[in-house]
Amino acid sequence: MHRVTALVRPGQSTFELACAAQVFGIQRPELPAAYTFGVCTEHPGPVPTRAGYDMLVTDGLDALTHTDTVIIPGWLPPADPPSPAVTDALRRAHARGARLVSICSGAFALAHAGLLDGRTATTHWGLTAELATRFPHVHVDPDVLYVDHGDLATSAGAGAGIDLCIHLVRRDQGARHAAHIARAMVMPPHREGGQLQYTAPPRPAQIDGTLAPLLDWATARLAEPLTVETMAARAGQSARTLTRRFIDQLGISPGQWLLAQRIAAAQDLLETSDLPLDAVARRSGLSSATNLRRRFHTALGTTPGAYRRAFRGRTTKGPAPAEEPAP
Repeated sequence: MHRVTALVRPGQSTFELACAAQVFGIQRPELPAAYTFGVCTEHPGPVPTRAGYDMLVTDGLDALTHTDTVIIPGWLPPADPPSPAVTDALRRAHARGARLVSICSGAFALAHAGLLDGRTATTHWGLTAELATRFPHVHVDPDVLYVDHGDLATSAGAGAGIDLCIHLVRRDQGARHAAHIARAMVMPPHREGGQLQYTAPPRPAQIDGTLAPLLDWATARLAEPLTVETMAARAGQSARTLTRRFIDQLGISPGQWLLAQRIAAAQDLLETSDLPLDAVARRSGLSSATNLRRRFHTALGTTPGAYRRAFRGRTTKGPAPAEEPAP
């Protein structure tokens, strides 16, 4: 069991905490138990929240000495540095190998502790300039939904905390496990684009109907030779107009979206079947085992065989097929 602990403080944002609790803190009978979830604070007892009520938190900082993932669900006001005791607890947890994760303004706690120096990080788009100004040794990316270094991970605004938590489950337990949690939360398993698409009200030209019906149609036909032109014809508009709508609504091009869906479909097939790689490639629309290997290496930094060995045993029985040649 992977132990996850959220570190809260007075004035705690309840939504950021709920993002982590909903992903890691609910045992779903249809999934194997993978996580335990707890909450701690520097001074155990009633902890005021920004929602106007107090939470009773009984665990202190000692909880961070035996957890696998520490989550900081917001840190307000961001200019306030953690106390020496909190800073020391975070540094000790990181030094012994725990994964440290921040949601929204929680990146400031990690930065105050010096843990983000020399790293790329993100936070809510309204706070990225402040993060970059206060901590010049942190490389702040104002657009992405999250940044994951393996040992340290930061998310953009509160909603992006869900994206990051589901991403961590996908990394820990595989794409199917993460997709099940996302569906239960009525969330996409992977949200494309960056946070800058949410920073300003949409222009009138952007309000030209949802892409959802087209996305559903394309997702059901990944094995077919879909192209941007095919999708544009289905939508009854030019490829240029469709590309503009994708960028306006999703923050990425139709081609990028389609490739991401095909890689996700291949992940699911690798986790849940013993199909040969050529068959996985054809069914996911990646055409050949060679292209499947190349796309996996570029997008995930691994091979299909290594991915299958890591996750297939959690969802199916029997030995996985032999490893394929490296790309």
